[in-house]
Amino acid sequence: MKETPDNAVATHDEALETIAQETPVWTPEEAEEHYHVKGWGDGYFFVRETGEVAVRPERSGPASISIYEVVRHLKEEKVPFPVLIRFQDVLRGRVQQLNHAFRDAIAELGYRNRYTAVYPIKVNQLHEVVEEVLEAGKPFGMGLECGSKAELVAALAHLEDDDTLLICNGYKDGVMLQLILSGQQLGKNIIPVLEKYDEFEHFMHLARTRKIRPRFGVRVRLTTSGAGRWADSGGDLSKFGISIPELLTLLEHLDDQNRLDAFTLLHFHLGSQIANIQTLKKAVKEIAQIYAQLRQRGVPIRYLDVGGGLGVNYEADFAGLNDGINYTLQEYANAVVHSIMEVCDAEQVEHPAIISESGRAITAHHSVLVVEALGAYRKNEIDPDFTPAKTDHALVHELHATWQWVRETPTMRPAELLEAYHDAAEKRQQADSLFSFGYLPIEQKALAERLYWSICRTINERVRKMDADWLPNELLALDEHLVDQYLCDFSVFQSILDHWAIGQRFPIMPLHRLDEPPSRRAVLVDLTCDSDGKVSRYVTANEDKRYLDVHPLREDEPYFLGFFLMGAYQDIMGDMHNLFGRVTEVHIYADDEEPGGYYIEKMIPGTTVQQMLALVQYFPNDLERRMNALIRAKVEAGVIRPRAGVRLLEQYLATFSGSTYYTPSSSL
Repeated sequence: MKETPDNAVATHDEALETIAQETPVWTPEEAEEHYHVKGWGDGYFFVRETGEVAVRPERSGPASISIYEVVRHLKEEKVPFPVLIRFQDVLRGRVQQLNHAFRDAIAELGYRNRYTAVYPIKVNQLHEVVEEVLEAGKPFGMGLECGSKAELVAALAHLEDDDTLLICNGYKDGVMLQLILSGQQLGKNIIPVLEKYDEFEHFMHLARTRKIRPRFGVRVRLTTSGAGRWADSGGDLSKFGISIPELLTLLEHLDDQNRLDAFTLLHFHLGSQIANIQTLKKAVKEIAQIYAQLRQRGVPIRYLDVGGGLGVNYEADFAGLNDGINYTLQEYANAVVHSIMEVCDAEQVEHPAIISESGRAITAHHSVLVVEALGAYRKNEIDPDFTPAKTDHALVHELHATWQWVRETPTMRPAELLEAYHDAAEKRQQADSLFSFGYLPIEQKALAERLYWSICRTINERVRKMDADWLPNELLALDEHLVDQYLCDFSVFQSILDHWAIGQRFPIMPLHRLDEPPSRRAVLVDLTCDSDGKVSRYVTANEDKRYLDVHPLREDEPYFLGFFLMGAYQDIMGDMHNLFGRVTEVHIYADDEEPGGYYIEKMIPGTTVQQMLALVQYFPNDLERRMNALIRAKVEAGVIRPRAGVRLLEQYLATFSGSTYYTPSSSL
């Protein structure tokens, strides 16, 4: 499916490639700036002098690993692609970075209590990720957060000591509340965060029945709300949280039963990605004021949980608040600690232990999805030296004349370019109509189409060089019509579901050839049969974010793209669209003594065809029986020979153990 030259079509693309080869070598700095690497990479990713993207396992350390070198190694080992590469040292580094930021803030400001980070496993529940986070967080007393019954079952078994904190969010049924009480009975540090007043009543009733003195926290519905796509996580529109009037009723109930000691934690949450630091400060001061007044009333609250929302810069600038943040990790920690301390000192109450549930900021950077471009599809254009034959249709001659006019006129005003475009569009429509009624041979229709796209390309090149205050929308739209489509070996719905669902932009860039300027503009499309199976918005220096600058594909040379910041939510949220399933996963650790400075600790094969089929109740024995019956019927009817029937069944069954994704011919 790679590009192949066609002498009958335009050599425009070949000319672009020749120009690119004659252009001075693109520098790593230019590549990093073009793909905004320094903005979203947070010091972990950069471009080497060799034109390959590399990762620094330790942001400040000299050691680095070429991602492209890892990819080549996996290809040599015939690992099926696409591949999700986890750089476990980056995951460990993010845990350490978060905890050190809060420790530094506490020490510098003189805060009189401690900080505990809890990892919300909903962000990425994969066992290897949770274990790595807990191991890296052990020196800091890292805890966990769960939001469902299944997550509670998984997290509870990982509380190796009684001090490890487990925060339980989300709506809880009787089974979940009973399990939480059982954990407390075992002496584990489990705190359910009660979301509704009736949940509080249910929990207290179960505790009385079991004669357990429980501990719980309360999520308060603040006046402050976030911004952007997660605005409704806080404020009056939030589906979670207890209102201030309900909070006072809850306190009266506890006081009447002499159970104020059960209320140990106060919690709020502004959403998955807090874009603006001022919004955070306002919310923290509001919850701190509630905490202070409750302490003054004798409620022995120990913990103040500021929830999640520590953001990640997907966009690399602060203009798009849905995809970027306007603060650093250290500023976030300083803002939380200072805001709580300021209110508590003013109200003369004890400083609470601070908890945060930062999942996205911990996991996003460590995971990179690597996909291969399988082929490039672009509009067919005519050879620059093409001259119509006398026998060619009049429409072909007219289109050629329009093309010559645009090419040979030194300067053209926008109105003239628009006129040329209208002429070309009208003649193409005429050619389509004549062909539909049988009056135009297919060869002439093909020439008309090639000339039409050559005219559009020439007009578009003129438009892009113009410095005009205003341009007609039809001319501006040519950019979108003329971009290439690069077919890539992945599924949007499986691997980057947030892009399809909420328009999240993920940094995407070539992993190699970055020592040469990218001369193609492309939209990346996936293997699925859905028209939404494409990446439609990009993180790039281009003003138009609807396409990505890439390199021309070369015959028999693979071309790899990296999808970055994939570690939060995307690993776990993908659905079963087209039954593609999970991709192959590779865990990488840095090691200076190993070739390339790394070693592969683990490889987890992607979902096989058989495994995906089983999820939707198709089982091998039944499928084999059915297929065998179909083949046997054709053998008995004399359509195929028995030996051919055996081969067909073997071929069918062999597919069961294979990858659900595209398999290159070279791997067969």
